[in-house]
Amino acid sequence: MSKIDVLLGLQWGDEGKGKIVDVLTPRYDIVARFQGGPNAGHSLEFGNIKHVLHIIPSGICHKDKINLIGNGVLVEPLILKKEVETLEQIGFEPKANLYVSKKAHLILPSHRMMDAASEQSKGSRKIGSTLKGIGPAYTDKVARCGLRVGSIFQNNFKELYCSARDAHFAQIKALGYSPEDFKIDNMSFSEYEKLWFESIDSLKALTIVDSEYFINEALENGKKILAEGAQGSMLDIDFGSYPFVTSSNTITAGVCSGLGVAPSKIGKVFGICKAYCTRVGSGPFPTELFDADGEKMRQEGREFGSTTGRPRRCGWLDIPALRYTCMLNGVTHLMLMKIDVLNSFEQIKICDQYEIEGKQTVKVPYDVEAKINPIYSSHKGWCQNIAGIKQFEQLPQQMKDYVHTIEEKLNLPVAIVSTSPNREDTIIKSEF
Repeated sequence: MSKIDVLLGLQWGDEGKGKIVDVLTPRYDIVARFQGGPNAGHSLEFGNIKHVLHIIPSGICHKDKINLIGNGVLVEPLILKKEVETLEQIGFEPKANLYVSKKAHLILPSHRMMDAASEQSKGSRKIGSTLKGIGPAYTDKVARCGLRVGSIFQNNFKELYCSARDAHFAQIKALGYSPEDFKIDNMSFSEYEKLWFESIDSLKALTIVDSEYFINEALENGKKILAEGAQGSMLDIDFGSYPFVTSSNTITAGVCSGLGVAPSKIGKVFGICKAYCTRVGSGPFPTELFDADGEKMRQEGREFGSTTGRPRRCGWLDIPALRYTCMLNGVTHLMLMKIDVLNSFEQIKICDQYEIEGKQTVKVPYDVEAKINPIYSSHKGWCQNIAGIKQFEQLPQQMKDYVHTIEEKLNLPVAIVSTSPNREDTIIKSEF
């Protein structure tokens, strides 16, 4: 029996998971998303054209590979429809190899409106929601009143929908707002709702499966499966920088509940991280830079959210946080992304430990409001363009030293070094 390999982010999201899934997909038969929803923005770049996926797994551009939206994923039918249509316009046929779990929960238009009302009501304590309805939809799931993909085939679906929508409207009013106070993608609620219902027919046309049986039978038949995570481990609902987190389990444990596989069926765990750190939205960020170096990272790395377009906060690599997420996930191999963004830095810093209230620690604190003073080590930069280099041995010595330093600090091998957003610029450092 095969085991399911896992690929996920080790930081605050935006690590470059989409590119690596696309690169690794030829090794697998099935790529399966296990959590999150349209708050994800997984970018693929080939032929100098950038493609951003929000719900569909990042292996979709390989027509001979099945891509599964698992039960732990939230599906917004209209966003999914637009995503399918965009892929069709550029020559792909996603309907042929895209499967959707019956047990995946639906994001309703009123979920998106609730998201906006909730975020507005928080004032200065906003968490930086993408306003895609993620939190409210997961809330309904846990409260056992959500609608699932399988619900669209029930005769009373419209009745169930209206009941859920009216309950959401009541909650919005309880926050002191009216549904008329918000627009969804620049549309009124009724306009968006009409398009949303039209998209249900497009969802029905896809291959809808009992995904837990589908995945386990595939494993029994020796199929190779890659589970694709969204967001990042520091945004995990249980172990991230709560409350500035997403609403799902973004770590390896989420694969078991998000796809319906036993822990014993987990194989390799590929942890993706940038050669520095970024974060979108509110929340702690110990190594954040507010100087010219931070702005330089932002511009060189094109650090603007794939889903929101918001500028990302940038900072140096954080080893205590990385060591923490490697521990939580059982990482077996590291994938180091966007190292080329550091090409022109003469000195590169790495945070090795924290100082909190005068005491040094290598552990991530419980209190996200704690004042953390990062303690850095400095490393000599390589100050040269690395475009076109295909072998790790051919990289500048200082860059190789930087990679080896990360391996030593985390006691893990770096398997891939990515030197640009393009799929061709991917150096296999060690086999996996």
